[in-house]
Amino acid sequence: MTLPALRIPKYAAVLFAAALSAGAIAPAAAADYPDRPIRMYLPYGPGGIGDLTARVVTQKVSEILGQQIVIDNKPSAGGVQSFQAGLQAPADGYTLVQGGNGTAITQTLVKDLPYSIVDDFTQVATLSRFNLILTVKPDSRFRNLTELIAYAKANPGKLSLGTTNVGSSQHLGAELFKSVAGIQAETIPYKTSAALLTGVRSGDIDVGFDFVPPMLSSIKSGAVRALAIAADGRNPNLPDVPTTAESGLDGYVVASWNGVSIRQGTPRAIIDKLNRAFVAAVNSPEVAQKLREMNSEPYALGVDESRALMKADIAKWKAVIEKANIPIN
Repeated sequence: MTLPALRIPKYAAVLFAAALSAGAIAPAAAADYPDRPIRMYLPYGPGGIGDLTARVVTQKVSEILGQQIVIDNKPSAGGVQSFQAGLQAPADGYTLVQGGNGTAITQTLVKDLPYSIVDDFTQVATLSRFNLILTVKPDSRFRNLTELIAYAKANPGKLSLGTTNVGSSQHLGAELFKSVAGIQAETIPYKTSAALLTGVRSGDIDVGFDFVPPMLSSIKSGAVRALAIAADGRNPNLPDVPTTAESGLDGYVVASWNGVSIRQGTPRAIIDKLNRAFVAAVNSPEVAQKLREMNSEPYALGVDESRALMKADIAKWKAVIEKANIPIN
């Protein structure tokens, strides 16, 4: 018995051929990528730790990929302009955006955000991180974090916590501290880290919440005294400063981190190639050393781990923002 010939409609044959073609092209495109310079938008101006981190890491990535990565600073509130520019670019792997925990906060704090960091972007890799540290004036009555929390519980509302601007990682870190420690305290935001440092040194506030880089030199000089660092482990530059967990406050870890995002729809093969290059760069001895010299910890994660971190931070800070009744703009 002769079976009838299999008839495939013309439109189905065209789609089938296109699918085969796409499957064949994607690996080839990834193999040839990149064949021209890559642009990377930064949501802040030049000279800060985020900018310096990007320049140190991308210089090595450029060597690995054999193409220049051009840094384009686009400072704006919440980094919105940088991500808008990244969203408008083709999903071809030639436009990156640096973001991080601040991007996760913006996702909740900014009303009617013109993009979703989860739905419109993919996280390529993480680069570095640094933790929040709690400081007091040298002759503060609080010798350790346990004494500070005990005082706050015995005197509701009398302890003052200094941070930087409302909605910053430092500000939300202080709000999270109140929640985890189970205390009532006044949160006082300063415009800059320098102003916050002055407030701590003068005793205008009881304890300051800021990240290690802007506070390190003052801690080492004795201008302020560190009570604890909100990290999983001790900072090698401050080996005598205990972690919050060692000080009796479990579950309180606050880190600022930098990462790289790319527009959703970029071929996974290209994203994976970028991730390998960024991870290799961050973990290289020369880059890792430079990051540590900036008081930043090398912190390279894979694509899926980087995406999971962004989603976890969005959920974490959204809960803090809602509990603290922080206005959404």
